[in-house]
Amino acid sequence: MFETINFLFPNDLHIHWSLMIVMYPYITGLVAGAFIVSSLYHVFGKIEFRPIGRFSLLTSLAFLLTATLPLLNHLGHPERAMNIMITPHFSSAMAGFGILYTFYLIVLTLEVWLVFRKDIVDYARASTGLRRTMYKILALGVYDTSPEALEKDHKVVKVLAAIGIPAACMLHGYVGFLFGGIKANPWWSTPLMPVIFLFSAVVSGIAALVIFYQIAMRWRGEAISADCIRGLARWLWLFLIMTVTLELLEIITLAYEQAEEWEVIAPLLTHQLSFSFISLQMIIGALIPMILLMITVLMDSFMKDKLRNMLTFIASSLLLIQVFAMRWNVVIGGQIFSKSFRGFRDYTPHFLEKEGVLAAILLGLLPCVLLIVLSRVLPPFRSQKEPIG
Repeated sequence: MFETINFLFPNDLHIHWSLMIVMYPYITGLVAGAFIVSSLYHVFGKIEFRPIGRFSLLTSLAFLLTATLPLLNHLGHPERAMNIMITPHFSSAMAGFGILYTFYLIVLTLEVWLVFRKDIVDYARASTGLRRTMYKILALGVYDTSPEALEKDHKVVKVLAAIGIPAACMLHGYVGFLFGGIKANPWWSTPLMPVIFLFSAVVSGIAALVIFYQIAMRWRGEAISADCIRGLARWLWLFLIMTVTLELLEIITLAYEQAEEWEVIAPLLTHQLSFSFISLQMIIGALIPMILLMITVLMDSFMKDKLRNMLTFIASSLLLIQVFAMRWNVVIGGQIFSKSFRGFRDYTPHFLEKEGVLAAILLGLLPCVLLIVLSRVLPPFRSQKEPIG
């Protein structure tokens, strides 16, 4: 049992990185995870992901377009945010975000345009009024939909997807690097931090796609692809195992070394973060989904489609909670102990404050609304009889 003495330095009294900084890596993680699934189809030819190949691209774009909003809400002068895009400073980890974000946005936008170009042209020719004008603008004056042109589009998409994989990994790995590079904080300063952030991002992205895909199919009254859910469950289980292993390795290493920082990290995990870390992140969010996914994957040949869909859906829902809890424990947990290693502070976000719970909920729902809008403009699902591309 650890005893804590509430000794805090004056600069330790306030939590400066609030709930908005928890939401930022959470949303960017969904961007990277969704794009990885799309790339598994476009680059690596995983045909089982064909039903969600286009949908995963739109999901990644929707969350990417809203990924900066938590940061803008946190900034005291959000109007200065564009400076990070147009005046990069290569010695600053934070300034590196502007370069990575802009590059990945260009790659993803080009890939989305090429994947949906034939649909855009078809809608531009068949629509009337403002709808036709909108699709003519989206077509950018390129109306060639011959088989040769579409084949060229497919080749370029494959190249862009291949470029986008390291770009997506760098975009979210950067967030982990941002925390891992802060030497003064022993809970953050570890080489494993970027890797843990990246793998947990893939977990959250795949989990979100499982949920969105099943909801969309139910809404459209169409059958859920058994092969697609089966493939998502397998990859989700794999990345979950790797993520949890890395998270536990980080804790075990700190515990084994028994350095002076362990005297504050041990009570941090077992007392201040006992619910969010042990209960939410490790048990409810990791152990239970791991068991459910293990049953789904290993008992697949004996399992009906409805049961597989339900177990995967439940596991994915719990994993979204797990990843959010992990972000909370890193961002908030790293700020609630004193630099003296002898005291802790409390942090409870208010519901209606500028960076409170309501703002976080709205920012979490906004990309979902944007995804619905994008799905109305561009068809995310198509007939299985259509050519691969």
